[in-house]
Amino acid sequence: MKKSSLFDKSDIKFVGINVLLAFLVGIIILVGLIRWLKRYTEHGVEVEVEDIRGMVVAEAEPILSANGLRLVVVDSTYTDKVPFGTIVEQDPRPNSHAKHGRAVYVTINATTRRHITMPDLQDISYRQAQTTLRGLGLEVDTVMDYEPSTFRDLVLDVKTDTGSIHPGDKIAVGTRVRLVVGFGRGTEEVTVPSVIGLTLKDARSSLLRRRLTVGAVYYDEEPKDNNIPYVYSQVPAAGEKLLEGETVILKLSTDIDKVMSGGGNESNDDENWF
Repeated sequence: MKKSSLFDKSDIKFVGINVLLAFLVGIIILVGLIRWLKRYTEHGVEVEVEDIRGMVVAEAEPILSANGLRLVVVDSTYTDKVPFGTIVEQDPRPNSHAKHGRAVYVTINATTRRHITMPDLQDISYRQAQTTLRGLGLEVDTVMDYEPSTFRDLVLDVKTDTGSIHPGDKIAVGTRVRLVVGFGRGTEEVTVPSVIGLTLKDARSSLLRRRLTVGAVYYDEEPKDNNIPYVYSQVPAAGEKLLEGETVILKLSTDIDKVMSGGGNESNDDENWF
């Protein structure tokens, strides 16, 4: 009597046919999926990327859109070599190829000049001042103005075509400035003006117009909460005579009553100052 096997030939044939059918179905599904993905991602469909550098965004967007591309602004910079608000960089690069629907990332030039804060350069050497200003992006005139001062070759003032630029003022990058530098004391006497009631910035400007400079500056107390201090006492007093280039000591306060009363003192008595 023959032993029956676990699977007879008909069973093996049935299993083989099913495996083959499953394999064929899997191939068909895989091919269909690949074709669908190609169509969905538009595989192989590319367009040439136009050169949009130098255009503003409003000009560049319709050009890219006509080719099935999108414009995305990712950054801004500042340069005086191209017009404000125009595109300076793009990715993908001009004349390269990109898939339909891809974003073109652009960097635009700022619409206005970047501004920096003027540092306090007074009483430092003109060479150091030149280096500092150029590092901030300002153009420094090679010709300097010279005024009498206590010390030689130290910066007294920074000017533009419109006037003096004081520490803390905002100034546009690329602005041309000229340094006012001291050459030592002059030989002529000048009358000390009154700077009572002025801010330190205005007092310095007033003294410079008389070819005098600010010396030591004292505060009755440290200014707080953005309160602006004003000069309430000066030495020498207004009306006295000094040689060109000499200094005037100032004392400031945020107490308006003290300022209005002139501090009750404009004498040269040093003991009232220390």
